[in-house]
Amino acid sequence: MNLKFILDAVPYTLSGRMRVSGGHLPVAGHTVPTDFIGVGVTTADNPLVDDYVLERLAELGISQVRVDFTYGDMAGPVARLLDRLLATDIQVLLHLVQPFEEVKRINTPAGQVAWREFVSSTATRYGERLWAIEVGSTINRRRWSGYDTESFFTSWSIAYDEIKSRNIRLAGPNISDFEPLWNIAVLTRLKQEGKLPDIHTNNLFSERVVEPERFDHRLMGSWIGQLVKVNLVKKCRILKKITSDFGIDELVSPSAFWTLPRIKRVLVNSEQKMADYLTRYMVLCAASGSMRQIYWGPMLCNREGLIDDDTGTYPLLERVTHYHRVLGDEASYRIRPAFQAMKTFIAEISGGRYEGALATTGGLQIHAFRNDRHLIHVAWAENGKALPLRACYSEGDIAASELLDRDGDCLTGKVQLISEAPLYLTWPATADVQLIEPDLAQIEHIYRHIPDQKYYLYDDDQWHGMLVANSPAEAALRFKVLHPDHLPDPTKENLLRRARNAVWTVDGALATAVVAKKPLKIHPHKRFLERHRPSKARRSWIAAAELLRRGIPTAMPLAYFEKVGDRSLLENYFICDRVDADFTAREILSAFREGASHFQDISSEQAYRELGRFLFEMHCRGVYFRDLSGGNILIKKSPGGELQFTLIDINRARFFNRGATTMERLSDLSRVCNKLHWAGREQLIGQYLQRPESGGAIPWHYRIPFYLYDFKAAFKRRFGRKAIKRLLNRAARSNGSSK
Repeated sequence: MNLKFILDAVPYTLSGRMRVSGGHLPVAGHTVPTDFIGVGVTTADNPLVDDYVLERLAELGISQVRVDFTYGDMAGPVARLLDRLLATDIQVLLHLVQPFEEVKRINTPAGQVAWREFVSSTATRYGERLWAIEVGSTINRRRWSGYDTESFFTSWSIAYDEIKSRNIRLAGPNISDFEPLWNIAVLTRLKQEGKLPDIHTNNLFSERVVEPERFDHRLMGSWIGQLVKVNLVKKCRILKKITSDFGIDELVSPSAFWTLPRIKRVLVNSEQKMADYLTRYMVLCAASGSMRQIYWGPMLCNREGLIDDDTGTYPLLERVTHYHRVLGDEASYRIRPAFQAMKTFIAEISGGRYEGALATTGGLQIHAFRNDRHLIHVAWAENGKALPLRACYSEGDIAASELLDRDGDCLTGKVQLISEAPLYLTWPATADVQLIEPDLAQIEHIYRHIPDQKYYLYDDDQWHGMLVANSPAEAALRFKVLHPDHLPDPTKENLLRRARNAVWTVDGALATAVVAKKPLKIHPHKRFLERHRPSKARRSWIAAAELLRRGIPTAMPLAYFEKVGDRSLLENYFICDRVDADFTAREILSAFREGASHFQDISSEQAYRELGRFLFEMHCRGVYFRDLSGGNILIKKSPGGELQFTLIDINRARFFNRGATTMERLSDLSRVCNKLHWAGREQLIGQYLQRPESGGAIPWHYRIPFYLYDFKAAFKRRFGRKAIKRLLNRAARSNGSSK
């Protein structure tokens, strides 16, 4: 974007015309088009892939596709698929892609002739049968498309003349992400030249915001982002206002998706999360009332497709710029949850009337739609959260509803919670359902996609809690045997630890070994400071769910219970599986500090390498543990000799949708290294940084947290409460012996 180009956007921007009052909230009263959802398709050399694509489109119930078309495609597989698509009722948005090398020579006579001939021949052959032709390809990403400012406008001018002379609708300019200055500057110049598109296209990604409904922290930082409230709905409404202000009627997002590698940076169950995000994204775009159509990117693709091509590979050029070919063998293609999620959205929401947002704050979203058949509420919570249905709906409305999960499976009678996986609640079209004011104090924390397990709530006059089980029958059994009234008390025989908390084994309750944890004492100042925080048991439950969501091993949580009305903060229980471990990180690091080169046949090099990588992965997944002493890292040596790590004593951990900061990492590392000599620390840090050859030389300013924690730990050992207690005990014994 050159200076003149930027200046073209200044008058519009400074006039305040981008302002949309209350733009972060959707406005009710519009109808979602029946062809609202589209998907990008292409094919392979094998004609059987054409059959597969058409069969899957029919299964989705989709009526709109986007096809990328470039030089040489007229006599190839893409034209073959295109002819078959145009023989059906499916509408086609044909995206003309100028090859990167051709973009470079567009300002030469030969380059212009080649482009004009391509556009002319394509428009002549397909024009009357197309929904529209799109020109422009991620023009604000030069490294993908090759366009600078002038090369794009030259290409556009040629394409405009050829397409509009044939009375074909023209779409463009295909700006990627939310960068409205680009939209304003491009449309300003096109207006000056009298060559505006009929349809304004912008690939409205929001995957870098992590969750579709979040305010965008990338624009001006998290704090200012909360003030200006730029979320997906507001982005849609701003882009629609720009579109309308330039006299264009329709706004389309021709490609957007969540890539699996980006999800995997923080979370496991990446395919499930892709499906969650797809539904949440589409509901919000529909609720905005601003979009004529939105398209998922590639239907068949390893990285972001609704269907996995089973290749594990990705082309050099981003498929948002050019979805050129399907890879792999059609016999190996695998439908992902996102496919089913799209199918359900199309069946339930397309063509319906949007009746408004019933909840948009506190981590809860509920949106109402109505069609000829049903009143439909789509409900979800933010990642890791859940809210009881009864906190939002009356028992009568719940009983009268039919519940569908994100993928369209009937769940009536089986659901207690609104979670991060969207839930469809449906009633007859004439129903009038009033939402109870949601009690956000009842929000729970869960690992929604835990394999083969579900969450069950517990409430009686004395206790509130939750547990995991694989069926209602198993839940009833677990509530009975793990309930605080039935748990055995800690004794010398079953006690594992007794200090601020009692930790003891519960034998015979379940088929697996079980551990219970209960606080025994809380100092007065902490009792005051923590009076509005979740109980210790609930904090352990929350932390366990977050660690497991992020793929960080911890003891499997089974249940937690809190006594109703308890002000002592002591009447709460956390119950989990017992971890099978051989030793702790404290033991192995202490041995190396004392000069050992091996511990139980594990070399120091192996221990530093595997522990360093585990801690690095933990921090990259947004975990700041805050109590990372060696004793809280349990280690199991596998039969193959690898080390398996499990975190315990987890209730102080904090979690983010970003990697841990440098200071957070150093704070954790300084704790785990407290029992380790400096030579060992540098080797461990070298492995943590994945630069073992450097020896992990720690810069002096990074050493400060290590020195400070060493001082704190030494001071505490000498002058802390335990040290004073030991001193008093010795004094008492001395006095007793002198008598």
